Amino acid sequence: MDLTAQIEVKALAKEFGKIIINSDKINIFQVDKQLIIDLFKEYGVLLFRGFKAECDEFLEFSNSLSADFMDYIGGYVKRQEINGNPSLLTVNDFSSAIKLHGEMYYQKHHPAMIWFYCNQPPLKDGQTIVCDGKQFYKELSDSLKNLFQQKKLKYPSKLSKNDWQIRYKTENIKTAIQICLDNDLEVKVNEDESMSRVYTCPAVYPSRSQEDLVFINSLLPAQAVNRNLVRFDDDSEISKEIISELNAIAEQITVEINWQKGDILMIDNERIMHGRRAFSDNQRDIYIRLCSLGF
Repeated sequence: MDLTAQIEVKALAKEFGKIIINSDKINIFQVDKQLIIDLFKEYGVLLFRGFKAECDEFLEFSNSLSADFMDYIGGYVKRQEINGNPSLLTVNDFSSAIKLHGEMYYQKHHPAMIWFYCNQPPLKDGQTIVCDGKQFYKELSDSLKNLFQQKKLKYPSKLSKNDWQIRYKTENIKTAIQICLDNDLEVKVNEDESMSRVYTCPAVYPSRSQEDLVFINSLLPAQAVNRNLVRFDDDSEISKEIISELNAIAEQITVEINWQKGDILMIDNERIMHGRRAFSDNQRDIYIRLCSLGF
């Protein structure tokens, strides 16, 4: 039986992404694994639709293509474990919009791949948004391309004692410090046992093939929270004009994922930035897994 004839592969966007649609009621495990790998490597993000996968099927399917799942230690936002599984997390703890970003690009160890699963779509809004970091880089003005190749981004932050204990899942300050050092964060413990940290990294990275440059980082959501939070590594300000240009490019090349129940989204976190539109209902129930490639 030719199972490739029982799925439909459609474009998610002109430059990147594919939608793999179940056109003949096959099981998601019957989709050719090599086809998935080839499409992922070429297009960066895959949306699996119409397979009506339950959560346990999502876990098994993502396991089959992944390695080294992460438990989100050091993560910026609150995420709850699902069914006691530290690699299966919610993304529903607040409902405001999130600007395009690479997952956990505020520390050295970030996942190479991200999985999303729609347990329940929102009543309205709440779309996950994606864009191609290769395309983003190409859309930058020549002056910004030069600037981002010359200067790195500096992310400073301060965590109270309670905050770092929650983020690093430990009450031991030495353990928390070591996690920071392992992630190339400069760290200082203050008299009140709060923790001051600084992480410096590029805004632009080589692609997996080394043939292109990719704009992928956590700059836009950080600036949305606090405009003066992120600076260049020489401590110069990232101007309003720069942020305005980046936001304009982001909206121009953003693609929205309007969730359907059972959807699975597979994202290359070394190429594709993602984010979210705001939503107001309490129905949205999306899960995330962070990992390395299993191929």
